Amino acid sequence: MTPDEGGAPPGGPAAESAAAPFHAVQRAIVGFHQDDAGDWVAELECGHNQHVRHDPPWTNRPWVLTEPSRSRKLGAILNCRKCVQGAPRDWFAAS
Repeated sequence: MTPDEGGAPPGGPAAESAAAPFHAVQRAIVGFHQDDAGDWVAELECGHNQHVRHDPPWTNRPWVLTEPSRSRKLGAILNCRKCVQGAPRDWFAAS
């Protein structure tokens, strides 16, 4: 996945200093929802959420704008920084 598709963390590995290397933890997208501001959020298999905004020219993700395009991204891989940080889950699957 390319950085434009949401595969790289904000700022990307090149933005990280040598003193703080980025360790990727790759997780699949299992769903989407909109936040209170109307921005799209990917729900990752690990239970974390990650914004997937289309905000040209900084972030080019036109696929978030339509349901069919988002559906095609189910199963796509994103780097989860919250997993690297050991953050608690944002959501739990319904039992």
